[in-house]
Parts: sequence; C-alpha cells; structure tokens
Amino acid sequence: RPGLLRIQVRALLRAGAGRELRLMFPMVAAVEEFDRARAIVERELTHLRRHGHGLPERVHVGVMLEVPSLLFQLDEILTRADFLSVGSNDLVQFLYAADRANVRVADRFDPLSPPALRAFRMVAEAGQRHGKPVTLCGELASRPLEAVALAALGYRSLSLSPAAIGPVKATLLELDVGAARRVLLPLIDDLTGTATPRKALTAFAKAGGLPL
Repeated sequence: RPGLLRIQVRALLRAGAGRELRLMFPMVAAVEEFDRARAIVERELTHLRRHGHGLPERVHVGVMLEVPSLLFQLDEILTRADFLSVGSNDLVQFLYAADRANVRVADRFDPLSPPALRAFRMVAEAGQRHGKPVTLCGELASRPLEAVALAALGYRSLSLSPAAIGPVKATLLELDVGAARRVLLPLIDDLTGTATPRKALTAFAKAGGLPL
C-alpha cells in the first residue's frame, strides 16, 4: 500500500522538521524492498521541499532485520541503509519456524544456541565492516545472561524493557567482555553439535561474580 506509506512518511518528515529523524522499515526480506521504501522517503522530501515545508536537519533511513533472508544480503543492505536494528524476537522464531506466541512450541529453541548466536554475530560483524551502527531490540537483551552474550558478540546498543535496565546494567558494568568472548566464540564455532553456550556462559558469570 504505497499510498498509505507515503502519507505516513510525509507525516513523520513534517513532524521531524528541524530535528534529526531516524526512520526504520520493518520486515524487509530483500534489498529491493528497502530500495523502494527509501525512494518513497526521497520523493516525500522533494515534495515537502518544493512546497516550502520545514525539513528534518538530517534523515537516517534504516532496517529492522528480522527476516532470515536478509542475513544473506548483509553487505548489500549495509551499502544502502544508514543503520540496522536486529529484531531478535522475530528473527529467532523465523530461524526455528516456531511461533513464540504458541506455548506448545515456544520452548523448542534457545536463543543462546549456536545457530542463533551465529546469526547475531554475522550482523554485528557486517555492521563493523561497513562502519554502520547495529543495535538490537526485543526481549532477548532484557535478560542479563543474554545481554552478556550480545556484548561478547559486539553489540553496544541494546533495547531493554524498563524493568530490565537496572539488572542488565549491573551485570554489564562488571563484565570483562574480552573474557566473555574467549568463552563464547569457540562454542559458536563448535562443529560437533554438542556446544551448550547457555551452560558455559552461566558458569562463566557465576565464576566471575556477575549478578544474574
């Protein structure tokens, strides 16, 4: 529904006049979709400029990465997008083809399993290669142990529920990120199929006195 999207983008651009504005498009499955969305943003900027409306000081256009197909287009999307944010809830459930809202299957996967952690690492490393900021949102970062894993993978900006800010901050302030990486990365790359990152990270946290 491009007409509806144009109305929404125009409203955001007008509301952001004189400010820095960040627009993030969700559920992008292919770079072509983002190209079309960004073209609409450019079109609306031109429209507002032509009609004398105030514009944002700067517009950053990014992508919420939650569709697994985009994991295999990271270099392409990062040449186009100004930033990425990993939608951890949807990305993990799509990776495992398990509805997280269905209690019968929601527990069949662990977001701290090697496949999920490899996906998170791919995104963080791609962002570093391209010099683009990569953040993470979703419930995952609101748990201290999971936040430790994300910090070890290179994430430095996490979205948390308000109640989780204190516990997660307390854990990360005490964290030796280098030591966490030395524990976690070999487990991610383990090819025996027996790696248990959650157990190893829990033991690491307890040994280091990290509050969980």
